[in-house]
Amino acid sequence: MRLFVFGLGYSALAFVRRNRARFSWIGGTTRSAEKAEALAADGIEPFLFDGTAPGAGVSAALREAHFVLQSIAPAEGAAGTNDPALRWHGADLQVGRKPMAVVYLSTVGVYGDHGGAWVDERTRVKPKSARSVARVAAEEAWTRYGAESGVPTAILRLSGIYGPGRNAFVNLTEGTAKRLVKPGQVFNRIHVDDIAGAIGCALFGRTGGVFNITDDEPAPPQDVVAYAAALMGVEPPPEQDFATATLSPMARSFYGENKRVSNGRSKRDLGLTYAYPTYRAALDRMWREDTWR
Repeated sequence: MRLFVFGLGYSALAFVRRNRARFSWIGGTTRSAEKAEALAADGIEPFLFDGTAPGAGVSAALREAHFVLQSIAPAEGAAGTNDPALRWHGADLQVGRKPMAVVYLSTVGVYGDHGGAWVDERTRVKPKSARSVARVAAEEAWTRYGAESGVPTAILRLSGIYGPGRNAFVNLTEGTAKRLVKPGQVFNRIHVDDIAGAIGCALFGRTGGVFNITDDEPAPPQDVVAYAAALMGVEPPPEQDFATATLSPMARSFYGENKRVSNGRSKRDLGLTYAYPTYRAALDRMWREDTWR
């Protein structure tokens, strides 16, 4: 079987490394010639694609792909189709041997702010930020593709991603960890290995639809930092009042959305079993197994 990936980044590569033995060929896009060399050395055929024009060789590779994974963010405020894969290569997915299944990686940011209430896939999306508005448009485009082509197309809405190299241990070690306190604020999270598991369930199960891919326990962000510090045996950074903290506009915008995201459908309909159902289970295991770096 052949896999084609749009955007071989953190989450997509976790899936590839976990499942490479299941594919006879894996190819995918990157924006960087340097990263293309690294991918080739790792046995992945690279294609340069920056989303502003068709990628050289992408059309031919797509027409032979059995499975397609799309993890490139959409363009904000773009006229017409804002998803770069569909904009430049949508026709390639409609001709010849169509894929057996497609997965599109989206974000729980599409739900917007719900004042800390629970949301699930039936909840009306009401994105606030431009990036989330763009995500909704891209989701709609992929949903239309699935309906028109008959190809099972899964949209996986991911919560805050962490894993090796991206976690509270790293932030504490580098001195960038903060304990921002905004009363009532919670976030969901998702370990990258569970994203890889969800992609596999959707692709290999040829399952279409929308699924929240997220942990079981939305929690205040300062609690995660404090728990990681305790495991490391170091003093956590002092708590900071969110209202007076110095933050980038993007960082502050994340705190403007407060919700608890349910993952019930992913367990029920995808058959996904989460390896890291809570941040405590994840941090415990990553620290014990030294897989956090």
